[in-house]
Amino acid sequence: MKTIQRALISVSDKKGIVEFATGLRELKIEIISTGGTAKTLKEAGLPVVNVSDFTGYPEMLDGRVKTLHPKVHGGILAKRDNPKHLKEIQDHGIQPIDMVVINLYPFEETIAKPNVTFEEIIENIDIGGPTMLRSAAKNYKDVAVIVNPSKYKVILDELKRNKCGLSDECKFRLAVETFQVSARYDAVIYDYLGNMLPSARKEFPPILTLTFKKSQDLRYGENPHQKGAYYKEIGCKEPCISNAVQHHGKELSYNNIFDTDATCELIKEFDQPAAVIIKHGNPCGAACAQTILEAYQKARETDPISAFGGIIGFNRNVTLPVAQEIVKDFKEVVVAPSFDEDAEALLKEKKNLRLMTIENIDKWAPLKNKTYFGRELKKVVGGLLMQERDTEMYREDDLKVVTERKPTDEELKTLLFAWTNVKHVKSNAIVLARGSETVGVGAGQMSRVDSVRIAIQKANKEVKGSVLASDAFFPFRDSIDAIAAEGIIAVIQPGGSVKDEEVIAACNEHNIAMVFTGMRHFKH
Repeated sequence: MKTIQRALISVSDKKGIVEFATGLRELKIEIISTGGTAKTLKEAGLPVVNVSDFTGYPEMLDGRVKTLHPKVHGGILAKRDNPKHLKEIQDHGIQPIDMVVINLYPFEETIAKPNVTFEEIIENIDIGGPTMLRSAAKNYKDVAVIVNPSKYKVILDELKRNKCGLSDECKFRLAVETFQVSARYDAVIYDYLGNMLPSARKEFPPILTLTFKKSQDLRYGENPHQKGAYYKEIGCKEPCISNAVQHHGKELSYNNIFDTDATCELIKEFDQPAAVIIKHGNPCGAACAQTILEAYQKARETDPISAFGGIIGFNRNVTLPVAQEIVKDFKEVVVAPSFDEDAEALLKEKKNLRLMTIENIDKWAPLKNKTYFGRELKKVVGGLLMQERDTEMYREDDLKVVTERKPTDEELKTLLFAWTNVKHVKSNAIVLARGSETVGVGAGQMSRVDSVRIAIQKANKEVKGSVLASDAFFPFRDSIDAIAAEGIIAVIQPGGSVKDEEVIAACNEHNIAMVFTGMRHFKH
């Protein structure tokens, strides 16, 4: 086992570094350091060789150049079992460096700062750090590389046990972790700068880099026999599940996270006070009203059986009367912008109920806010699908009345409410609505007419006089005949079927108003 005699330390995050360096010095390991790190160690009373003394060159260009030198990289990259390498470094007066302790300029933290300048962002792109990390990781058999402060104690303990040596297995694990950190660091920079290109929102990248950070290990995945973990997107500032703060209850499960995400995305559609209930990724009730108490009661009435054990979302502060309604039956998660103190206290009496707040979720109705941009990914075996997020609802110019009877103004408002909801229902999707509340939801069927029948069957409210939204066109008139028998009075759908004329004729026969949107909302 090779012993470590000389370490180069250069860290932005100085947490624990004095204690670690003290441990190295107790083992008689020489320390080389740079700039601020050297200052910190010297102030702690530790003997340190400045890197400029080690290389014979001063730090230059405001610190941009300090470790980019043959004496540094020769000392790191020389293979100790290669006589030619050893002779070359000896001929050039290069001393071996056996350990590299680096963490990088805080680029990720810098871009998250409010009002940060572009110049500050650029200056927080580390050059020398990643170069030394990669050099050391490449030569891991001879050089230990430490990029994670949480490893300091473990490494010191092993050095003490092994008389300044580290096992090959340990050094290999450290090298793999280093390449992971280095790859992520570059990916974050690429993503940030790449999204500034004029073409970024128009083109899909030829090479896709993903920068997600593990937030937690989950108890299991969709099922108990599947392992699971939750990763969060770096730099996302949008109100969403990944930016939620949990105030009560056990950890969210894999399925909780998925359903809470669906809840957030639907509640963000509404400007008016609104409540939505999601179960297994689908809305089973949604409503807008003067208050969220009224909205919640109307949403729950849509399908109270399915609402049991669901996820509730609000776009207004939760008051005590709302909390009193929530605790009447079992729910998994409640998400809102805020909770009154007494409401939160009552909800916390339910030991397993998760309470989540999401800042600004009440200010994100997409119809009013077109400034955000995003893409979504779906994994398939051996590949990924990427698409733009479905953030649009309809275009005013594309709304087209195609039947003899035009919808009334009130019917049109209800049709658009139903259309907002149907976008968030799994295809084939049907939503029945009256006013600003759902009446029935049919989801995930292989035939559209079956989704129609399920929406009618599951309705806990009067179907007669309601309107219907369909996420895609009707391939036949059978759905129109079915809804006419139930007294449904108006339909909104994309249009575009070869049977459109047959479907329109059926609506005219039954005096049903129908509007085409020209936009489909499949959700798989």
